[in-house]
Amino acid sequence: MGRAKLPRKSTTIDMTAMCDVAFLLLSFFILTTKFKPSEAIAVTTPSSVASKVAPNKDFVLITIDKDGKVFLTIDDKQKRELVANSLNTTKNLGIDVAKFKSANFVGASFSGLNSFLSISEENRKGNLLPGIPCKDTTNNEMIVWMQAVNEAYAGSKMDLLLKGDNLAKYPSFKGVLIAFKKNNIQKFQMVTNPENAPVGSELYKRGMSGEKQEN
Repeated sequence: MGRAKLPRKSTTIDMTAMCDVAFLLLSFFILTTKFKPSEAIAVTTPSSVASKVAPNKDFVLITIDKDGKVFLTIDDKQKRELVANSLNTTKNLGIDVAKFKSANFVGASFSGLNSFLSISEENRKGNLLPGIPCKDTTNNEMIVWMQAVNEAYAGSKMDLLLKGDNLAKYPSFKGVLIAFKKNNIQKFQMVTNPENAPVGSELYKRGMSGEKQEN
């Protein structure tokens, strides 16, 4: 006697719970994601094969845009406060120290510094600002800025970075370098767009040789 055949039933899986979890995760990531804000100072750096990575904290950055305007960024807020107090003492600028301490960068002459600090952060864009005067050798305000920065970092390490646009003209670079020299600053790092060394070049061979030795 043959076995009785049981009727086949389709297997179903309730996906409701899984869909709920997926939507909850999606909502969480959308609400918590922070998009990278647009840069206040747009700069296209030249390419290089340098392997050294620029520091991303506790640095001093000089930025030169394509129009040759110069901007100063001091990453450490405590150092910003020291710089502001120094300028108030030496130049009698009457800087609002709290506003200066919260500013991400500086891009105005001493005479226009308080007006610069009164601009809201979202409207403080490099293309709308005059920058720090330094092209004229008789009015190179970067010399005074770097003196104040040097004093603020006295006794501690200063990671000084110079970031210039690929289209920037030499006079702006020259003015910044003069400010460095006047303050006996001889060590700084250029910020560039890193790329691999050309295949077959001496630098490429050296890199390959180093990799083999490490392995």
